[in-house]
Amino acid sequence: MSTTTGVDRSEVERDFDIFSDEYIADPSVVWDELRAECPVAHSDRNGGGWLPTTWDDIAAVAYDTDNFSSRDSSVAHTPEGASFISAPPITSDPPFHADARRMLLPFFSPPAVEELVEVTRSIARERLDVIAAETGADRGGSGVVDAADAYSKYIPVRVIARILGLPESDEPMFTRWAVAVLQATPEEHDHRAVATREVLRYFGDLVDARREERADDLPSKLIDMRLPNGDPLTNRHITGVGFLLLLAGIDTTWSSISASLLHLATNPDDRERLLAEPQLLDSAIEEFLRAYAPVTMARISATDDAQISGCPVPEGDKVYLPFGAGNRDPAKFDRPNEVLIDRAENRHFAFGIGIHRCLGSNLARMELKVALEEWLARFPNFELATDADGRSAEWGGYQIRGPRNLLIRVGI
Repeated sequence: MSTTTGVDRSEVERDFDIFSDEYIADPSVVWDELRAECPVAHSDRNGGGWLPTTWDDIAAVAYDTDNFSSRDSSVAHTPEGASFISAPPITSDPPFHADARRMLLPFFSPPAVEELVEVTRSIARERLDVIAAETGADRGGSGVVDAADAYSKYIPVRVIARILGLPESDEPMFTRWAVAVLQATPEEHDHRAVATREVLRYFGDLVDARREERADDLPSKLIDMRLPNGDPLTNRHITGVGFLLLLAGIDTTWSSISASLLHLATNPDDRERLLAEPQLLDSAIEEFLRAYAPVTMARISATDDAQISGCPVPEGDKVYLPFGAGNRDPAKFDRPNEVLIDRAENRHFAFGIGIHRCLGSNLARMELKVALEEWLARFPNFELATDADGRSAEWGGYQIRGPRNLLIRVGI
């Protein structure tokens, strides 16, 4: 339970920096320290922000839509005078949020996701064929591959492009945008802003084209839908949805696949157990999601009545929601910093909690399962490799954190 009740702001000031290389490499060190001495902390770095670190406090903010707004869900501060991106439903508050979310749910339901399983499997196998050929593993040899770059990122970008009706030829551009928008540092706001405008322009052109001629894709279906009051969706709404689904759909799953492969490469006992007991894969995936939860979201204090465990949060202040910190809370999880692939009770919130819980969670789970199934079937034995400088994996991202480079030796 938090211990900040009745304290003033000066008592919770700390010098954490969620954009630092040290935090990105291993934020659990910061979470553990703060949770023990100051579970709701504030830092003036990077424009200032609050960092709750317990399950209960993160959940309380996520559920409190009266006092905390989602109008700016970016972890990086938006400079004064710059406009917020509209990407419903993630940037929407009640009551409009429910309408925006409800319209998308059918496209990410279990039946809808099931229709994409074989497509996803074919994408994974195609990439594994390339990796096997390039490393010599298909000829009985061994070699090193950057699994994050050559495998993890390909699966989600191709699946979400299929849902949105986007051409494969544009996939490198989609990945570049995801990196620019979701992984740029606060100092790189201009770079992020340019990429954001490019994404919105791209989807604006797509919506215009679909209004002229429908296709079997999500933008076309959204054009023909109506809000409960009978109004059609505006171009701004549909382009914002495209922005959200494309970028979040790429980076979150890319990060989770890479983190899972990194774990299996560095924990051979878990890898060998999954090979011997494939029925454990579902629980292992939930545990990878818990332990390596990639997402940190943000809220803006909407009123001067806002507080976190009794600690006042003035209107306009930013609050970070590190879902991974809640997943490492010892008050909720036994042995929270250990990865137990057979963990029976696992009420994690890697996909968030509250009204903005990830609407694509069914899709992400499916992609992660297929990616690991196919990798383990093709490369049952693999290990971490190093480059000339002794590096194996490089973590990146603050809004969505994951291994951006992951050197793995296959064919051993």
